[in-house]
Amino acid sequence: MNCWAKWLSICEAQGFGVGGDEVISRRAVLAGGLAGVLAGVASPALAEVMPRSPIPPRRPGPRAPATPDPSEIDRLIAAAKLGGGAVGFAVADAATGQMLVSRNPALLLPPASVLKAITSLYALERLGPDYRYGTRVIATGPVSGGIIQGDLVLAGAGDPTVQTDQLGDLAARLAASGIRGVTGRFVTWAGALPTLAEISDEQPVQVGYNPGLSGLNLNFNRVYFEWARAGGDWRVTMDARGERFVPAVQMARMRVVGREAPLFTYATDGQADDWTVASGALGKGGSRWLPVRHPAGYVGDVFRALTAAQGLRLPEAIATGALPQGQVLATLQSEPMTDVLRDMLRFSTNLTAEAVGLRASGASSLQGSGAAMTAWARERMGLSGQFLDHSGLGGQSRITSEDMVKALVWANRTGAGLKPILRSYAMRDDKGAEIEGHPVKVVAKSGTLNFASGLAGYILPPGGRELVFAVFSADVAQRAALAEAEREDPPGGQAWTRRARRLQGQLISRWAAAYG
Repeated sequence: MNCWAKWLSICEAQGFGVGGDEVISRRAVLAGGLAGVLAGVASPALAEVMPRSPIPPRRPGPRAPATPDPSEIDRLIAAAKLGGGAVGFAVADAATGQMLVSRNPALLLPPASVLKAITSLYALERLGPDYRYGTRVIATGPVSGGIIQGDLVLAGAGDPTVQTDQLGDLAARLAASGIRGVTGRFVTWAGALPTLAEISDEQPVQVGYNPGLSGLNLNFNRVYFEWARAGGDWRVTMDARGERFVPAVQMARMRVVGREAPLFTYATDGQADDWTVASGALGKGGSRWLPVRHPAGYVGDVFRALTAAQGLRLPEAIATGALPQGQVLATLQSEPMTDVLRDMLRFSTNLTAEAVGLRASGASSLQGSGAAMTAWARERMGLSGQFLDHSGLGGQSRITSEDMVKALVWANRTGAGLKPILRSYAMRDDKGAEIEGHPVKVVAKSGTLNFASGLAGYILPPGGRELVFAVFSADVAQRAALAEAEREDPPGGQAWTRRARRLQGQLISRWAAAYG
């Protein structure tokens, strides 16, 4: 397991949540006392962890029919009680692409995080499986007696996986090389990717899964907010904690305000993130990750604190629009693209999806990058959908189940490398218990937005026919009617998602029994 995946696993085990589909902040609390949305209470229905696909236990009697009974499928969909939600699915032979069964296969629906599977194919073809990001420390002048005679530059490459401990190790290597100071400036360059204040404008301001983005990124561009009762007042801290380094952050500031609502407010002067939080929701203490809207400033702030801890004191960071040239003193390399994508698919990190998509397209805007991926998917795979981003966080992207299946068949035929990095889902019985040693395996990507749910991937039987499938459900009208204050945890949203996911598992069990 690479170092940032290890950090992600620790975060997941501690309940932090690290990416994807309206779930991050709900899993962000370490201590009790924060209620409702502010508490980041995990919504089992919205967490980006799909229930495993149930399959009925075998019983003596006649074999399953060659195709699932359409009336039974109708009954399952009706029992899911998705309201005005539409359901579309398609199942095909993975080798030939022959369509085996479908329902509303040409219905355009939001892919949510299932779109990350398309983004993975795009990045693997455009960048290659061995591509690595490299964050560099550059000296614009000669080094004399450990002092840089010029500027020290922290130059990003758009790496979405950098975490505080890695940045701390980079600072330590720089100090160990003998660098003790600089006569010029401390400069940050983030021009490898366009700078965005947020991924989607549809999300509540405080959710950590919708951060800013730039050529310099850190901790998935989230800052750790912690609070505790201190007499009649509050003690609050903002830091960029890792496992070994916990540097305080100056560019993100928090004030506790005596009110009940709104839970958070956000403002900026163009350089810093200024937050307020309602005292009435704080309880006795707690913590959560908040999004960073000025990631390059965040990285510069944290790197300066980390170098100071190594005895190398830098002036305040100054951003530059042009990449300075000079001697490379140290480089922080990412894992290969295949590993970056594997962890992105596992943890459904929105920042990673947007960063790799933008890097692959070279576009100057997220909308332009989504359009470039749309054109690529049309040319390479014959898809007719429309992608406005690379993560699926924006609810306006559309794809059909037929097209998603077509993409998975294309990936299988071309050996694009998607199937080995998809997440495995064990089969479960009707009571939800995992069936250990079940011969049928499923590897897939799930996706969840408010009142939208999807799952697509491969059904791998021990013998016989390998299948590709895609199933999407969405109540677009109910989603569009949500007020902003409801979007982090809408009324009825958790139950709706649970039912949609249960339907997905029921369908998979029948497809596996009938065709696999």
